[in-house]
Order: sequence, then structure tokens, then C-alpha cells
Amino acid sequence: MNTPPSPPGAERTDGSSVQIGALVPLTRPGWIEAGQHLLAGLELAVREVNDAGGIVGRPLELVVRDTAADPQKAAAAVDELARLGVAALAGEYHSVVARAAAARGDALGLPFLCSSAVLDALTEQPTEWVARLAPAQSHGWQIYADFLLGAGHSRIAVATQPSVYWASGARILRDYLAPRGGTVIELDMRALTPAAVCDELVDHRATALLLLVGHPEPAVSIVKSVRRDQRLAEIMIGAPAGQPEFAEWATLLGDDSAGIPFLRYLPERLTPLGAQVETALRERLAEAPSFVAFEGYDTVAVLADVLRSHGADRARTAESWPRVAVEGTRGRIQFSRTPGISVWQWAWTPIQVVDRDPAEPDRFRILHASLESTEV
Repeated sequence: MNTPPSPPGAERTDGSSVQIGALVPLTRPGWIEAGQHLLAGLELAVREVNDAGGIVGRPLELVVRDTAADPQKAAAAVDELARLGVAALAGEYHSVVARAAAARGDALGLPFLCSSAVLDALTEQPTEWVARLAPAQSHGWQIYADFLLGAGHSRIAVATQPSVYWASGARILRDYLAPRGGTVIELDMRALTPAAVCDELVDHRATALLLLVGHPEPAVSIVKSVRRDQRLAEIMIGAPAGQPEFAEWATLLGDDSAGIPFLRYLPERLTPLGAQVETALRERLAEAPSFVAFEGYDTVAVLADVLRSHGADRARTAESWPRVAVEGTRGRIQFSRTPGISVWQWAWTPIQVVDRDPAEPDRFRILHASLESTEV
């Protein structure tokens, strides 16, 4: 049973559909391109669920709310969606925003399947109401640190801005690299211009600079400044948070966009479902889908399976996380309790370190991969 899409802002109140509240950043200062890819994956999966008969004959419907990377706006959206009667929450890209949404979902007894945010402490206390598809930051960023060491980098500078997410990333890198002979030098972008960053890199004899800063600024300006400084011709710029994943990065930086390794959550080979979804997403987005689009699709695939099996009762959805076993686009999705992680976690999503090929910036090169990446 398929239903025409509702106009923006329209809500169904007749109870005929099963509703999922979708949290996505669609306006600045949110990362709009990430939000668009996340929403494309969510919407494609909803369309396919409805083409296949919906949720026991009832259409599945997304009720979309723009978070604009604002934790308070997200918390207010969760309150509204709970009042509207959604069966569950899905989505969100920004970690600090997902944390606010998870806290409200936990308090209200509204299940939340987080698509993309990686912050380890998604909730302050362990919760039964929240599950997550993206890998925890500590897991992914340790894989990135292994890549750095393997590439011969032990003096690593990190350009940082104030944020729970960036501070957590810097701490993970420091704690992992220090026992292995690595040094992490923090550069506070509140006090430094992009040009001053270059002087600091020279003074500290850093061989790598990691961008733990916002996109597009100041990340783009830092890259341009470093690339133009002849003293730093040999330095590696890295972006573990994934800024180079999206086309906007290449548009803004041109040739300077290439050769900047980042984390993405894809296997070497997609599942058969993933290959089909990739084709459909490419058509929907008019460009190659990012890993964030696959995260969106997999989120709805999991929620649809739970809703078909257990109905739209919120408590039964939350109780079902440990019994999930769904074939997603990137592997078999199951949730478990992981030490140090407060939510139900898919352990682990395949992880790669990739960059844009300097010879062809629209093509990605796989530089390093977790073992999970080869198991699909």
C-alpha cells in the first residue's frame, strides 16, 4: 500500500499511518548536505516499506523535523513528536544534538534509533530506549589513530574548537597514541588564525594536522592556508570526522580537497541490498550517496522490522533492541551492550579510512580498513 507524500509540515491525525519522527539538520549551522543524504536514505526506505505493504497494511510515514545542529531545537522537536504520537524517533547527524534528543527520548519513554552520531556518551546513564547504528567515536577514532601510526605519524597536531564532540575526539587520540609513542599537540582555534596555525605546525615539528573543527569554516580556510605554505609541503592533513565525504568539500577546495584521510562507515563491498539501494540513492540525490545516506536507509529498515514484529507500542519497541537481526546495506545489524557505551550499539559497523584521490578528486581511495569491513 503506497500513499502520496504529505506536503512539508503536514501531519496525519487520523491514526491510519504508523509515524516515525525523523530528526535531521536541514539548515545552517547544521551540516545541510549530511542532513539531505540522511533524509534521502530515510525516505527511500519508507517508500520501499510502503511499496511492500507497509506495517501490517498500514503506511509508514516520516514526520520530519529540522534540528539545524541545535540541541535545544532538537529537544523541543522530540517533545512535539512525542505529543503527535510517533512510534519511534530516527536520525540525527550531529553528536551534541543527538545527545539532547536521546536524553529527551529516554525521559519520555520514546524509542530512538540514532543513525549517525558517534559520541560515546550519547546518554549520561545507561538506557533501554536508545539504540545506535553508527560506531562509537572511541572505536572509529582508534582505528584512525592506528592508520596514523602505520603511516609514520607520531607528532600530530589537532586544530580544535570548543565542543563536547571535538574534546572527546582529542582525548581519544591522546589516550590511544601516547602509550604507542605518539604526541598530540592541541591548537585552539579560538586563539589562532589559519595562518598562525601554519607557524605552530612548523614550531612543533608536526607531521600531521587533524581538523577537529566545523565545516565549512574554519576547516576550509585552514586547509587552504596549510596547502599554500611551502614550509608544510610534506605535512598530512586529516579529518577523522568526515568533512571530505561530501561533494561540497570538493567544490569549495578543488584540488586542495584531495589527499585528506577521513573516516567513513562502509564495507569494501556492499551487501546485495546495499548495491540496489546505492543505485536508487544515486538517482534520488543526483550524486554518489555518502555513508550517511546508507545509515538513513538502514535506520528505517530496522525500525520497520521491529514495528512489523511488535507493533507500534513504544515499550515493546525498546524491549526488542537485543532481538534485532536485520540484513542492512552494509551487513547484518544486531545490537548489544558494549562496555563504556550507554545505549544499544551495533558493534561494529564496517569502518574505512579513505581520501579523495589527488589524481581524480571525485574518486575515493581506501587507505585502511577495520576487520569488519571485509566480513560482508
